Amino acid sequence: MHGLWLCIKHLPKPLLVLGSAGLLSACLSTEPQSLLPTITLSADNELLAGNDGSAQSGGVNFGLTGGVNESDSLTNISVLPGVRVRAVTPAGAAEQAGIRAGDVILAVDGTETNHPDMLDALALQTQAETTFSFEVRRNTTVFQASVTVRPAVENQSAPVELYRADPLLSRAGYSSEWLQTDSGERVSGARLVRLFAQSPLPGAGLRVDDIIFAVDGQPVFSAQGLIRLLNNQYQPGDRVTLSVSRNNVVSTMPVTLWDPGRRISTLRAWPLFSYEATQVPPGSRLTIGDLILFSLFSYERNGPERSFSVLGLIRSSSGLGELAEE
Repeated sequence: MHGLWLCIKHLPKPLLVLGSAGLLSACLSTEPQSLLPTITLSADNELLAGNDGSAQSGGVNFGLTGGVNESDSLTNISVLPGVRVRAVTPAGAAEQAGIRAGDVILAVDGTETNHPDMLDALALQTQAETTFSFEVRRNTTVFQASVTVRPAVENQSAPVELYRADPLLSRAGYSSEWLQTDSGERVSGARLVRLFAQSPLPGAGLRVDDIIFAVDGQPVFSAQGLIRLLNNQYQPGDRVTLSVSRNNVVSTMPVTLWDPGRRISTLRAWPLFSYEATQVPPGSRLTIGDLILFSLFSYERNGPERSFSVLGLIRSSSGLGELAEE
């Protein structure tokens, strides 16, 4: 170390000042290799059906797609009365009533229909099997079509929850479960029911049907409680200790939560070199020998575009996209 200091001390003063400035401006920073998604946590009691527990009614389906009735002329576009039928569902209510794509619906049960939103509102408001009288124009012929529709959710049962999913830190699915301890006490936890790709749980020894009832000594109480606790209090790569019950035997298992890994985003030791990288938009920049007015060598990547420069005199670019007017 003493010999090294002698070498530095005897450097020419300009180089010593330049080297000191480089050391002072050196920095290193990192960021996750991939952008972390943001997840919205469900409520503990998530209503998948109506407030009374029944399946929510979606109204009826006329079996057609409607649009604004624009004129056929390309030189004089105007909006005409009625709703233009853009498409019909095969074997749907409209097709069975004889309505085709290109027809114009002028009225429903005597009420003029001039916007497709009116048909959508009528479909949502209808909760029982109903026959509507459609006044339809095809070319210059106007006819009446009887369209019979049925509730869209008829004979359908209410949705059933399968599990709660944590797609980020533990990458697994859980269901709420009660278990009884050796002392006879009943506690609730989260049963592991599904493992997603890159889940850290199998590597830590956890299996499907294991019941997690605490994280670092904090009770989870339910599947949603476990997911909320992990995502509110921990970060990717954190190490946690799970209290797990397997076949009524309780044990603790250390787990390192999923981590996308890290990449260098900035590495700089001015004036020797400088490197910066971004994920959005994808790009990177490398400069060697930054002499303020120009650099000895520089390279820049911005998406598919690549460019480099030597001494500010020799330049080359590739992957450039240009808009050309034909």
